[in-house]
Amino acid sequence: MKPSPLMVCMVALLSAGAAFAGPLVSVERAPEGGLQPQAVVDDKGTVHLVYLKGLNGEWKSCDILYVRREAGKKEFSQPIRVNSQAGSATAGGTIRGAQIAVGRNGRAHVAWNGPHVHGQKDAPPAPMLYSRLNDAGTAFEPQRNLMTWTAGLDGGGSVAADLNGNVYVTWHGRDGKVEGGKGGEVRRTVFVAKSKDDGKTFAREVQAVSQPTGACGCCGMRAYATPSGSVFALYRSASTAVNRDMMLLASRDGQDFQVATAHKWNIGSCPMSSAFLSSAKADVLAAWETNGQVFYSRINPATLKLGPPIAPGGGGEKRKHPVVVANRKGEVLMAWAEGTGWQKGGALAWQVFDASGRPTEEKGRADGVPVFSLETAYVDANDRFVIIY
Repeated sequence: MKPSPLMVCMVALLSAGAAFAGPLVSVERAPEGGLQPQAVVDDKGTVHLVYLKGLNGEWKSCDILYVRREAGKKEFSQPIRVNSQAGSATAGGTIRGAQIAVGRNGRAHVAWNGPHVHGQKDAPPAPMLYSRLNDAGTAFEPQRNLMTWTAGLDGGGSVAADLNGNVYVTWHGRDGKVEGGKGGEVRRTVFVAKSKDDGKTFAREVQAVSQPTGACGCCGMRAYATPSGSVFALYRSASTAVNRDMMLLASRDGQDFQVATAHKWNIGSCPMSSAFLSSAKADVLAAWETNGQVFYSRINPATLKLGPPIAPGGGGEKRKHPVVVANRKGEVLMAWAEGTGWQKGGALAWQVFDASGRPTEEKGRADGVPVFSLETAYVDANDRFVIIY
């Protein structure tokens, strides 16, 4: 069958990396074909975006680039490099790249896992790195390693910020005094380093909870802080070698955390999964994957517990790296990657749900998610959803 002119136009737009405008969702490629884009919108409607660019096409050594798109504008600003040491980020596994949060006065905060150095005797351990935008908004300050006594960083790095000047950098690892990392993933736990002065200084990291949940070593984590100061972190546990449930850490003050199980999954290997958190009016949305399917749920602000999980229909293709965002009407966009794996790209897919969690007719799919990449999404000033991949 001969393709219609409209179909030809759509394919051309997507191939060129331009945005495809649907009724409610638009899709675009990351600037410069960057990897692992991460977007957040501040209270003025400015989009802050970071993405990775490999040095000479090498995914093991990447730079982090930061751009802004002001409300109502179509173009991003010129990129600013986040990492002060060239190539000190990595795209490996799609879960160790940069994450971004915007705090007080629209300041961007970025955290990322520094790369492991393989094959080098007495190589330093992988660092948990952080940088923030300077006061003028023109450059990022020199990167800092926030790990002072912990060790064993693999996956899990994330960052959150509120409007009161608090910044949280989270990761999972182990006590650096435990010889050789004995106990494996069961001995891993989540650590939090907190700043009360907009990221200028950080207190020594602390263990988030004493409850022994373990942590899946090469799985990602997502942290999120509400404007009022509640803090959440979503990660994959490893209480035994086969118990790798999604767990939610929740705190009303950023200090005392409680644990809730989000979704159980028995699997005897690391799935290299990621997680996502975002705001939805008074609620917080959480997204994760379990056994090849993606889910989202609402976190009850009163109980700090998760509601029933909701999954998009269909399936058959391995689904990973979900994101979930909501507009002011209560509509929810869920986007995810399909068919991706180690050194394997895939496709982007999405589904819009109404305010009650029922799927709408607004859904789609596009090929071209690069190797070691994923998607991000945000809501624009007109309550439309924008996906960047």
